Amino acid sequence: MNDQRPAWYRTLSTRHAGYITALEQLGEATRAAGPIEEKTAQLLQLVAAAAVRSEGAVHSHVRRSLDCGASPGEIRHALILATSLIGFPTVSAALRWAEDILEIQQDFHLVGE
Repeated sequence: MNDQRPAWYRTLSTRHAGYITALEQLGEATRAAGPIEEKTAQLLQLVAAAAVRSEGAVHSHVRRSLDCGASPGEIRHALILATSLIGFPTVSAALRWAEDILEIQQDFHLVGE
């Protein structure tokens, strides 16, 4: 997974290793704190990333959702489900950001076939 992380995240990991380690441990602790399966947890975090309009976090959680077995349709649907809570413009932006990753995945699979 490290190779998928954005260059800036890798830079922060080098410059502030303890900080990033603590951040990653917090993520692990929150996921371990309850019964929600990993795929569902990633989809929930994806929607939260959309709600705060974080393009980088949307990209990250799309990748993580795919890694956990979510389909592109599930990713898109999770975002669309948030429309009544976070509004169409926010969902539309998040869907565009999700497509940045989904299109790369699709192109990768087409090349590999």
